[in-house]
Amino acid sequence: MTRPTFITRPLLRNLAWFAVAFALLVIVFGAFVRLSNAGLSCPDWPTCYGKLTWPKHDHEIEAANAAFPERAVESHKAWREQVHRFLAGGLILTTFTLAAFAVLRRREFGSLAGVLVGASVLIVFQALLGMWTVTWKLKPVVVMAHLLGGLSTFSLLSYVALRLSLAPFGRVDTAALRRLVVVGLVLVALQIALGGWTSANYAALACGTDFPTCAGQWWPATDFREAFVLWRGIGVNYEGGVLDADARTAIQLSHRIGALLVFGHLLGVVAAAWRRGFGRWALAVLAALLLQIALGVSNVLLGLPLPVATAHNAGAALLLLVLVGLLVRLRPAPSPLAG
Repeated sequence: MTRPTFITRPLLRNLAWFAVAFALLVIVFGAFVRLSNAGLSCPDWPTCYGKLTWPKHDHEIEAANAAFPERAVESHKAWREQVHRFLAGGLILTTFTLAAFAVLRRREFGSLAGVLVGASVLIVFQALLGMWTVTWKLKPVVVMAHLLGGLSTFSLLSYVALRLSLAPFGRVDTAALRRLVVVGLVLVALQIALGGWTSANYAALACGTDFPTCAGQWWPATDFREAFVLWRGIGVNYEGGVLDADARTAIQLSHRIGALLVFGHLLGVVAAAWRRGFGRWALAVLAALLLQIALGVSNVLLGLPLPVATAHNAGAALLLLVLVGLLVRLRPAPSPLAG
């Protein structure tokens, strides 16, 4: 006997929001691991010094140091990396459960089943990126892709949760605003990629603690050619970065210019949403945008404190969530799930 829709839909919606919260936790904890320089604290994968957990006792540490002489055990960092892996594994299981549930009820959940299958495929690739982050020793392009993959998974899960929670606006005169929001999402994604590249190349403080100028100048010496070489081969240890000061400065300036472009466009989204009667959504986008800008500037002025730098990653996820929510609210035709 088929279960009534009113039972399955709330269950999937609640599980979807749980997955969104879980994905945010994985993203923030992953940022904490990376920014606390713990990304290579377990030199192997998926184990940590050959253990399911990590070396904690003196005899375990001694054995691990003998087995991995190239990387001395730092237990205060190793637990962070391995716990992050456990959390990522939990998110994979949660996403698979959601996808299986939606596929089984695909007549009711329609295209959302395909979105969740896509999220499941993406999260498997995300796990591979996590492995390559370790085995390729923090290769910047992999670290950047890992961040993008995590936030893309978060966005897909958010889209599902929001589709199950928000009714469509139902008007056809919002097409221009929808296009503005889509462009905004693309710009934010590009800016996140630039942020990941900045972090992976240890360029966050390339200008020192100077803002809005950089090292006392509006345009100091830069090397954009070296700054954006994506592939430098395998076997290099990128911990601490390999670029010189001019290349790191070029990356930092690019991130600042990108932030200015995103800020200008999203102010346009806020104004357009406000004019079309989406005042609450306009304020939500504005609040998330200003928070993210404030966190980014604070990172520079305060010298990249770990709590602020970690919160900057959470702010990116919040901005994506609000923009995806506005996009879902603007869809012009009623969804089969909306009734």
